[in-house]
Amino acid sequence: MNRSNLTLLFAILLPSLAGCGTTIESPDRDAGSGQAATEADGPTTLDSTDQFQATSDDLGPREELPGAALYVEHCALCHEGGVSKSPHLAFLEMMTPKAIYAAMTDGIMQPQSAHLSDEQRAHIAEYITRARLDAETVAARAPACIGEAAAFDRSNPLPQVGWGHDTRRFVDAGQAGFDAKDVPNLKLKWAFAFPNALRTRSQPAIAMGAVFVGSQDGTVYAFDLETGCERWSFQASAEVRTAIVLKNAEDAAAAPTAFFADILARAYAVDALTGELRWSVKVDDHPSATVTGTPALAEEKLLVPVSSLEVVSAADIDYECCSFQGKVVALAADTGKVIWSHSAIPSPPAEVGVTSAGTRVLAPSGAPVWTSPAVDLRRNLAYFGTGENYSSPADGNSDAIIAIDLTTGERAWRVQSTAGDAWNVACMMAENPNCPAEDGPDVDYGASMVLVEGEGGAVLAAGQKSGMVFGLDPDREGALLWSTQVGRGSSQGGVHFGMAAGDGLLYVPINDMNDTRAGEELDPALARPGVHAIDPASGEVMWRHVQANLCGADRPFCDPGVSAALTAIPGVVFAGHLDGHIRAYAAADGQVLWEFDTTAPVAAVNDLTARGGSMSGGGPAVGDGHLVVNSGYGLYFHEPGNALLVFAPGEG
Repeated sequence: MNRSNLTLLFAILLPSLAGCGTTIESPDRDAGSGQAATEADGPTTLDSTDQFQATSDDLGPREELPGAALYVEHCALCHEGGVSKSPHLAFLEMMTPKAIYAAMTDGIMQPQSAHLSDEQRAHIAEYITRARLDAETVAARAPACIGEAAAFDRSNPLPQVGWGHDTRRFVDAGQAGFDAKDVPNLKLKWAFAFPNALRTRSQPAIAMGAVFVGSQDGTVYAFDLETGCERWSFQASAEVRTAIVLKNAEDAAAAPTAFFADILARAYAVDALTGELRWSVKVDDHPSATVTGTPALAEEKLLVPVSSLEVVSAADIDYECCSFQGKVVALAADTGKVIWSHSAIPSPPAEVGVTSAGTRVLAPSGAPVWTSPAVDLRRNLAYFGTGENYSSPADGNSDAIIAIDLTTGERAWRVQSTAGDAWNVACMMAENPNCPAEDGPDVDYGASMVLVEGEGGAVLAAGQKSGMVFGLDPDREGALLWSTQVGRGSSQGGVHFGMAAGDGLLYVPINDMNDTRAGEELDPALARPGVHAIDPASGEVMWRHVQANLCGADRPFCDPGVSAALTAIPGVVFAGHLDGHIRAYAAADGQVLWEFDTTAPVAAVNDLTARGGSMSGGGPAVGDGHLVVNSGYGLYFHEPGNALLVFAPGEG
């Protein structure tokens, strides 16, 4: 996780951590924390439309809320590390009050909440999320599909492109359903406004005449591609930020399966035609575990990457940092049974010292797996990248590229790109004893590896937040073929969520924020926000499109860079920018062929107003003659949004 992201996340968490449990001082222990909390509310209040959640400004001081004492008495012990399987407060805060209330009323927390009144449950939900339960927009649904619109078209095979299938993120002409000459004529066909949403991070999947997508409140939808009516919906336990991955059954007559995961580290399989649950599995019991990268199919296995937010917990000086270790878990696609689990750090964490505050230091820790694994059936391997260590000493598994055997889960090889990278949120606080001695530089791998098979041999491309892109030889245990500095790089720069490959090129998105809001002094002249194309055989930069900053003074959380994953079709690469524009670039020279400002409000099929914002995470989807885009990233100093936008050539 980059440092700028954590700045805001910590600012969000600080007021709540201060008011919970017995190990934290009073909520107003210093002026700095209060100021940080106020600043943190900024990104969630840029838009006043009633689709966006109410914030703490509407509720008053958090420590004075009626739910504050109730949370401490009834919830804090379990949700701040006391019970290993309880989701940490950091995750609960990212849920909607509706979801928290539902969990206590008739969901997984009902037995523990049975002694509480309905009013007390509502107060706890509002305290945790800092949003009013009664202020939430009624979950306006799209019209239910009837007649032909309700039927799934199973006449064509499910596309095996995009997250979960192929990290090249290239959609061929037949699957795309339109080509480069049609791109300038793309028009908005319909839109859906995710209720109560500030962010939309789940890349849609297009198949069988439908769009499948997850949402911030944990609802997974199947919409009719042509009209936007709803075919079915499924409620997960928390936000679904992964893509939806579709797989046919071995029996051609049986319904296909849709796979996804939520931020509480639970993986799901549902019937893709009805939304009925087939199985769900908690893939890691650590209270800070989460799934950010999309699970990947490897024939009959589902590979689930596991990351965490324990990096935030270390801000508490009484927290024993740190015990989480990243992993990839292989599940049987038909049953969810664990086949094998591979830890990014082979040795378990152990006590290596004691801080000046008297808490144990546990290491090695960290090396979260933010990326969707790249599956290489030819070599029977899966490749993934890791993040930084959370505690000192840093080891050889952080900021690394790891290859594992698909059959056994055993490690085949490892290549570390940046040695000595250990960092956590404690490093942002003066003299916090939980800060590792290394103190960064925090240059994770957040983007998946891309395997490019060319005439000259195979290249495994890896893009890092440092701004470097590496070409490795998968046939020689990751031997370095080339390295290219594509972006300036930083804790909030370089490559974030995903490259793409097609037309003989490797497309590289660069974020390169000048103001990371982490105290870094970055030279704007060296920034390269935008899209870049390089030769995968040599690493040579073939063209660059450095995006000009179109953000005005009235948009403090707007930025020109590209954080979201790219998607390519023949002759074109699509990029969702942090300035809210989706742009299409010509593969030949990087010329902008088409763009659309997703921040403009549009009427949605569910009778709300859809309005996009910054784009990050999964990236655009292409298929069956349509381009489908999620827009909105109301976290970490970026612009919120609630829009699912569906485009087609010459329509609208």
